[in-house]
Amino acid sequence: MPTSLITAILERHETGLLDDWMKEQLSSDTARRDLIKEAELREQSGRFLALLRPAAGDGNITDIRADVWTPVREFLTQLSRSRGVQGFTPSETATFVLSLKQPLFRRLRAQHKNADAMADDYWNATVLLDRLALYTTEVYQQGREEIIRRQQEEMLELSTPVVKLWDGILALPMIGTLDSARTQVVMESLLQRIVETGSEIAIIDITGVPTVDTLVAQHLLKTVAAARLMGADCIISGIRPQIAQTMVHLAVDLSNVTTKSSLADAFTIALQRLGRAPGASALLNGAGKAGKANDAVSAAVPRRS
Repeated sequence: MPTSLITAILERHETGLLDDWMKEQLSSDTARRDLIKEAELREQSGRFLALLRPAAGDGNITDIRADVWTPVREFLTQLSRSRGVQGFTPSETATFVLSLKQPLFRRLRAQHKNADAMADDYWNATVLLDRLALYTTEVYQQGREEIIRRQQEEMLELSTPVVKLWDGILALPMIGTLDSARTQVVMESLLQRIVETGSEIAIIDITGVPTVDTLVAQHLLKTVAAARLMGADCIISGIRPQIAQTMVHLAVDLSNVTTKSSLADAFTIALQRLGRAPGASALLNGAGKAGKANDAVSAAVPRRS
């Protein structure tokens, strides 16, 4: 079997191979002593060799997708993800496997008498270690993509807060680009808060939205329609002159939606619709307090005869 000598080296020279492999890793340009201690690196290397030995001795040595290679893949998956979190680069992570080539090749060369057999073992060892290194890169990339996707989801949730301004009035200040994915988050957040608070009016403020095109306008209208189905009316605020001109140019129909240039104006309209406008009552209360104060001053100061 072409792989018998590789298996024999892994079995009989594991300690020496581990020592030589550690020297290769620690002397490599990609060594990161600032991110991992030598003791931890040695423990990981020893565990990898212990898992590699039985897998390499059973069947096709280059078929790393076979069931026998499952423990090795699981180990490399855990190692790649942990190193991604620690701050290793993909090439630094792959070098963990690739640095094993030189120690293994030296032992193959020392053991072989037949050039053809040595070439076969060299090829098998090269294909094996290259595929395992590529596997670490794939897992590393998947882990990074999962982290980025999770961070994007968290940022979407943070960038679409639904604020309760008053009893029955919600505000949804939006910042950044509004796309299909974000529209879905916006709708879910808004509808959930409408149910939780029983609000009748929702103000969607787009002051922080840089541009409004046909797609963005459609997303806004979908959000308004969804809120109406839940029994809440919507007011869109933050309509700047440039956005107003763009909407007119795009023939966006907002005739059925109340729009205001500022959040303050929208809030005033919302209070009026709920019959809670503070303007008149505040003036009356202020006038009453002022009158009482004048009476008190008049009573305290004696009149001249």
